[in-house]
Amino acid sequence: MYTPPAFRDEDRDSLLATIRAARLANFVTATADGPLVTPLPLFLDESEGEHGVIYGHLAKANPQWRVPPVGDGLAIFMGPDAYVTPAWYATKEETGKVVPTWNYVTVHAHGPVEFFHDADRLLDAVVRLTNLYEQPRATPWEVSEAPADFIAAQLRGIVGIRMPIIRLVGKRKLSQNRNATDRAGVAAGLAASERASDRELAPLIPL
Repeated sequence: MYTPPAFRDEDRDSLLATIRAARLANFVTATADGPLVTPLPLFLDESEGEHGVIYGHLAKANPQWRVPPVGDGLAIFMGPDAYVTPAWYATKEETGKVVPTWNYVTVHAHGPVEFFHDADRLLDAVVRLTNLYEQPRATPWEVSEAPADFIAAQLRGIVGIRMPIIRLVGKRKLSQNRNATDRAGVAAGLAASERASDRELAPLIPL
């Protein structure tokens, strides 16, 4: 990922927070026939390894797990993003030398990929992933509520993913290359937007 110094995020807490907040990631493996990509919910186990380990699962019918990866895998986690109109820049009125852009937050996690089939490991991964997203609900659903034979059959239809993170690359493109007045205009414009994702990005603009 191209990451100019002004947009580079090297803060571990920030990087992990972006991973934890992302609800859907893109899981990418390079192969001899080209890249394979699957959108997946993934979770991070921070207790394993130096940077943590990413877990998830693919449908067994998905060919991605059958094709040997060339090199490390890649998980792309996206934070909030928004279109930035030149109309928000004070510089527009001063010189007119402005163009549109896009602001966003993203983290790329790299590491060796392991695909696994063991039923106990699969169940553990499914339970942990389910609990992560059910936890905020008033009455969380639990995997154990489904019949055991049904869950066992479902597990036979998936393949687990384990990817220890060996490198994290973070990017926070938040108008840091604009002057303070332009950044304030971007923050105000995003905050007033009808789009929830725009409003989510607004407080991240450095003022």
